[in-house]
Amino acid sequence: MGVAMTDKGTAQFWAGIAGIVTNSEVAVRFRGGDGMFVDTTLRRLPIDEVLSGRPVREFRWWKGKRHYSGWYWSSTTGGHVVYESRLELARILLADQDRDVVSIAAQPFLLEGVDGDRVRRHVPDLLLGHADGGFSVVDVKSADRVSDPKAIAQFAWTRNICEAHGFGFEVWSGCDSVVLGNVRFLAGYRRPALIALELVDTVMALATEQVEFSVLERSLARSAPPQVVRPVILHLLWRSWLSADLTRSLSGSTVVSATAMRAGVLA
Repeated sequence: MGVAMTDKGTAQFWAGIAGIVTNSEVAVRFRGGDGMFVDTTLRRLPIDEVLSGRPVREFRWWKGKRHYSGWYWSSTTGGHVVYESRLELARILLADQDRDVVSIAAQPFLLEGVDGDRVRRHVPDLLLGHADGGFSVVDVKSADRVSDPKAIAQFAWTRNICEAHGFGFEVWSGCDSVVLGNVRFLAGYRRPALIALELVDTVMALATEQVEFSVLERSLARSAPPQVVRPVILHLLWRSWLSADLTRSLSGSTVVSATAMRAGVLA
């Protein structure tokens, strides 16, 4: 996505940061949790403050707007994550369902750095924190735009500076429609507060070996009615505590099995 900054401090930012924009330094602006802008360099970026902060850009809605924007409640962060398009929302859904992703920030910061004989400015779409302690930057771009020369040059610059500073980098244009459909469906069961958590251990014990969804559900008939049991199974599939082949549409014949878990605790 391009960058469009309208706050009064933007001009001062570019003037004040110009002295550190060199071939080896990348300037960064982000917003803290108090909404105030913070100017630094990518090498000195306080990741925790970025992840707990606000999107660096303000979003506005108006009649006839071409992009579908909104806020998504993330079970990973326990708060809302902003998105500018349905494609960005899709990537956030996949990140939220991914056990390897432990933090998500949208529009996390504005980058400025030298690229040959020009200075580039760019706001990545997502910053993801991973369970192994690593971080990755994600640019979301529709498939019909990823081959545009300007986009290719932007991706190359962003990838180079990310790799030079220890970040992973990804350009995402979509995924298998069945996988996305399944994840979107499971997202409806992502909130632990709406799940009968006391049934989790029982479900996991019954799924230590592969079992069809409908068989697992019937096995729990004495514990609770289907309208209580089914959301628990679907929640565990969302959390990836139960595994299934998400490249095929979920149904009663879907085979599920338990994955590694911390007993009695949803993490």
